[in-house]
Amino acid sequence: MSNLPGLHATPGYHHVTITEARRTVYLAGQCPLDADGQVVRGDVLAQTDQVVANTATALATAGATPEDVVRTVIYVATEEREVLSAVWARLTASGIGTASTLLGVARLGYPGQLVELDVTAALR
Repeated sequence: MSNLPGLHATPGYHHVTITEARRTVYLAGQCPLDADGQVVRGDVLAQTDQVVANTATALATAGATPEDVVRTVIYVATEEREVLSAVWARLTASGIGTASTLLGVARLGYPGQLVELDVTAALR
């Protein structure tokens, strides 16, 4: 992962990720659902924590770790920059959101859902 000369400095992500992957793992959008399939109630950060936990479980099942993640797309149902920044900070601190695109969207798939994470991992 790198930031290239001639491109702007980034707040916690890299412009380019190059891998020598032997296997690539694509996770379906990770939602803030608990083990019973219910959307976690509470604020956007509680939902972000559930998304991180679900992502870690899915990665482990595929034989991957957060360190193998090469791309994420974070969807947050908000227009508020402060909320977007809070989700960004939480995911970056988790080690999963290292090469990310952050999008504020109008609505996500489940009623009450505020966060979703799309993940690609590369296994060496």
